[in-house]
Amino acid sequence: MPDSRNNRGGRDRQRVAAGQSWEVRHVAEKFGVSSQQVTGAVRAVGNSRKDVEAYLRNKSKSR
Repeated sequence: MPDSRNNRGGRDRQRVAAGQSWEVRHVAEKFGVSSQQVTGAVRAVGNSRKDVEAYLRNKSKSR
């Protein structure tokens, strides 16, 4: 919990926590892919949200 309710920070929004099922599910629903594909994207490019989203966008374009 943050020290101040007004200072929440943005670090958590910049990462995809592959160990958090709700977060994996959210990203999967956003891109219309399976949870396994999101987990695979995190393994392939790391947990940067920007990199994971770019990876999933490129994968869906190649279909």
